[in-house]
Amino acid sequence: MSVALETPPAAAAARVLGGAYKRLADVCEVLTVQVAEPAGKSAQVGVSGAELTESQEALDAFVEAEAVRIRERYGHTARPHVAASRALHDYAWSVGLLMSGVWYLERRVPRIRPEDVRLDLATGVYKITPASYLSCLPGDPAATLPGVTVLPHEEALRAELRSAVADHMAPLLTALGPIARRGSRALWGLVSDDLVSGIWYLGRVLGREGDAVRAATELLPSAVSPYPGGADFRHLTDASGRRHPTRTRAGCCLYYTIRPDEACSTCPRTCDTERLRRLES
Repeated sequence: MSVALETPPAAAAARVLGGAYKRLADVCEVLTVQVAEPAGKSAQVGVSGAELTESQEALDAFVEAEAVRIRERYGHTARPHVAASRALHDYAWSVGLLMSGVWYLERRVPRIRPEDVRLDLATGVYKITPASYLSCLPGDPAATLPGVTVLPHEEALRAELRSAVADHMAPLLTALGPIARRGSRALWGLVSDDLVSGIWYLGRVLGREGDAVRAATELLPSAVSPYPGGADFRHLTDASGRRHPTRTRAGCCLYYTIRPDEACSTCPRTCDTERLRRLES
């Protein structure tokens, strides 16, 4: 006679989050992430987010791997502070979207610990091991799971998301700041940009851009410590009368140093005329 094995209470929330991460990865083609089994054991490839904050060797390898990718993709040799900024941008966007994407799609906020994330330096692929740290709203089926935090309303959930992202990123900014040669405000500006742009991107992929812009604006309506600015969306109107949302980044990702003529569409260096040209083409 077979005996059904019970799922340990602590694993239940982790399995819920694992499913959410997989759905998010399926939707977002540019989110290069693999989801590990919560209780599974696999070869430890690359570096963890925790190792990046604890080991200078791991941090140097993180930056060098980005420098190699820049050479291979663009035929450009990036200075160390540029490679560091680009590596940080990719990490903040990817890990931020894992948290904000679950919030946007399911109104649940996971807390991802640095040790829960590993990055394969050779391929740039992230692996997330779901943990059991999850917050949700009353009435959510997940609210009954052991260890889940139930928050009273949407604003409390937004505050939890802001806090979860900040708590994850703060140690990495401290470690990487000297290599990136940027101060706290510029670094947190980059993190806030990537938090907003991840939600915006997800909305575009789902055909819900307007809704995503509203959600990102509610998440960061203005500067909320440690984020130095709000989402700050505005609209541009093209020749046909169609309105397009845009914003200007608070923290530069330094892509313009690699491709001077192809600065990001939200870069302060990109004027509105050029933004509209790209939108219409």
